[in-house]
Amino acid sequence: MKHANSFSDYSVEELKGILLLAEKIKQNQQAFSHLLDGKKLYTLFEKTSNRTYLSFNIGMEELGGKSYNQLWKASNFTIGDLPSEVKYVGRNVDCIMGRFKKSETTHAFMDASIVPVINGCDNTFHPTQALADMLTLYEKTGHFDVKVLYIGAKNNTYNSLCEIVTKLGGTMYGLTPFSQVMGVDDSFYKELKATGRYIELSNQISKDDLKKVVADVDCVYTDTWVDMEFFTNPDYAEKKDQIISMMMPYQIDGELMAGTDTMVFHDMPIHPGYEITQDVVDAHLETILDEAENRRHAEKGLLVYLITGKLDW
Repeated sequence: MKHANSFSDYSVEELKGILLLAEKIKQNQQAFSHLLDGKKLYTLFEKTSNRTYLSFNIGMEELGGKSYNQLWKASNFTIGDLPSEVKYVGRNVDCIMGRFKKSETTHAFMDASIVPVINGCDNTFHPTQALADMLTLYEKTGHFDVKVLYIGAKNNTYNSLCEIVTKLGGTMYGLTPFSQVMGVDDSFYKELKATGRYIELSNQISKDDLKKVVADVDCVYTDTWVDMEFFTNPDYAEKKDQIISMMMPYQIDGELMAGTDTMVFHDMPIHPGYEITQDVVDAHLETILDEAENRRHAEKGLLVYLITGKLDW
């Protein structure tokens, strides 16, 4: 039984197999509409969500299965013994997807569960977003060994994106002036650097040198500078203002993208005027929406693999 958290647990063949299966299902959804007949998915949300909620629930339905959703605050996980509650859930369903605030919760679920558990985003990894990103890049470039430049905070999205890009033979450039709280240490990035395909750019890089990198890569990727849970939280306002002030020189704007055909990705929700300007959003919105839609398709490939153990459909 496999879980989905860090891609270190997956081989290159498995990752490519999941992505190619996702593409196959996407291209002929009707042919695979009964693949998970009778199967059940439990989704549990401690964090807010649009894309994760819709993509997993609609995706499971499109495969013929059913999903059952619960908010963390409405569950007995808030008051009971977590391992026994997880084991109980596993007696009722074939897979669990949890969107949690802390990686410790994700690991506790995976340690206790008798069915596959998918990390739907915690403070360390966001594997389903990275699968969707890679599926989109593969669709648009025709190859897996892509070049990606990420500009923003080191966070869960960044960690998973770095893992999948380097694992599939691509090159990952990171311009990350600060890190958000997460469950990895420096050894995680040292291992990425050891691949020879992970390059951290200096925070002092000039605009001209950065534009050269932009022109050379397939995709420029950004994410919110402030965790979505705190963006409108008045208690977080001072820290939010400090982060925005520090990050504004690294905003993805029209000047940075001028003269290139490089794609722009954003995992949404977008905050125009902060990590990205409105004109760049407008120019690349269809690509960003393709990326967001591919959450559903990539997750279908993952669900089929975890529940059936097969990729050759």
